[in-house]
Amino acid sequence: MNPSLRVTILEKSGKLLSKVKVSGGGRCNVTHACFDITEMSRNYPRGGNFVKKTFHHFFTADTVNWFEERGIKLKRESDGRMFPVSDTSQTIINCLLEEAAKRQVAVRVHTEAAGIKMAKAKFKIETKTGEIIDTDYLLIASGGIVQLDKAAWLKEFGHQIQKPVPSLFTFNLAKEKAASSVTQLMGVTVEKVSIKISGTKLLQQGPLLITHWGFSGPAVLKLSAWGARELSERNWNFDISINWLGDMNEQELRESFAEMRQTTPSQRIKTKNKFQIPNRLWDFLASISGVKEDMRWADLPSGVQNNFIRNLCSYTACIKGKTTFKEEFVTAGGITTSEIDHNTMMSKLVPNLFFAGEVMDVDGVTGGFNFQHAWTSGYIAAKAIAELAKSAS
Repeated sequence: MNPSLRVTILEKSGKLLSKVKVSGGGRCNVTHACFDITEMSRNYPRGGNFVKKTFHHFFTADTVNWFEERGIKLKRESDGRMFPVSDTSQTIINCLLEEAAKRQVAVRVHTEAAGIKMAKAKFKIETKTGEIIDTDYLLIASGGIVQLDKAAWLKEFGHQIQKPVPSLFTFNLAKEKAASSVTQLMGVTVEKVSIKISGTKLLQQGPLLITHWGFSGPAVLKLSAWGARELSERNWNFDISINWLGDMNEQELRESFAEMRQTTPSQRIKTKNKFQIPNRLWDFLASISGVKEDMRWADLPSGVQNNFIRNLCSYTACIKGKTTFKEEFVTAGGITTSEIDHNTMMSKLVPNLFFAGEVMDVDGVTGGFNFQHAWTSGYIAAKAIAELAKSAS
C-alpha cells in the first residue's frame, strides 16, 4: 500500500507462524464460511460489537479473495470451517512468508522487546540484548496476553488491560470408579447434545466427544469460551448437565418410552436403541440406570425407567479442571477495545500505536473466527499506517 515504508517484524522465538501451523489439526482453519456480519459477530464471546464494526472494512469474502489472488484456494466444510484445498497449514505459511519476502519485509527472529519508550514522536524499542530500534509506527500483534505482568509496558502507555483468562479448553472429569465412569467410552462422538453449566445460564448445543480425561468437541469448546471468566472464577471446578438427545425433553422421552413398551414389549432394552446416540453410550447409560442385560421393555420397573430417562436427558458430571484443546490456546482478555479506533486499529491514547489480533480483548469460539479477526485487524492497521505515512510525507 505504501512502498516507501520499511516494515520489520520482531519475533521473540525462533519459529514463525507456529500457531498457524497447528491450527485445525495441522490443516489451518483460515476463516469461517459466514458472510453475514451480524451473524458472524455472534461467535465472539468478547468483542462482538467491535468486530461488527471492523468487518465492514475486511470480511470473510475478502480473506478468501486475498488468498485466491495468491494462488491458494480455500474449501468449505459441512460445519462452515474453511481450509486450504491442500489440507495442510504449510500452504498458508508458505503463502504468507512468500508475500513478506516479495514485499521486502524484514523478519527478525530471536528478537524480544524488553521495553518501549517514546521520544520526539518516535518509538524506541529496546530488545533483550540492549539494542534500540527506532520506528515511526508500531503495530502490536503479539497474540494473547497470558500474564498481566508480561504486559506492564503496555500499561505504561495508559492502556487498560482486561484480565487474561484461558478460553477454548476441554473439561476434565473428577476421578470415578472405572465401571461407572463415562471415560470408558473414550472416542465416542455424539452428534448433537445440549450441555449446561449447573447453576448458570451457560448452555451450548453441538457435537460432543468423550475422551479418556473427560469431554471435548465443539459443544464443550464453545461452552468454555462463553464461560471463560465465570469458570476461571470457579477455578474450573463445576458441575455440568448433559442432554444426550439434544432437544428432546424428559416428557417427550417418557412418552417415547411408553410407546416402546406398547409396540416392542418383548424386545430387550439394551438391544433396542431408536435414538440418535451411539449404541455404546446407550448401553452405558442403561447399565448405570439399573437396566439388566436381559430386561425387556415390558418388564422395565418405574424406578429404573426414571433413572434411565434422567441419565439420558440430564446426565450430571463433576468437572475438576481443564485441558488445553490441542495447541489452539486462546486467551480471553487484553487491551480494552474502547481504547482502540475500530476504523484504524490505532490507539486512542497514543498516536501511531496500533493493535491487531488477540492482544485485544476480542476472542471467538473455535471454527476460524479468531483467525478472521486477526486478518481483519491486520488489514485495517496496515491500511491506516500506509495512509498516515503518505499524508506525513
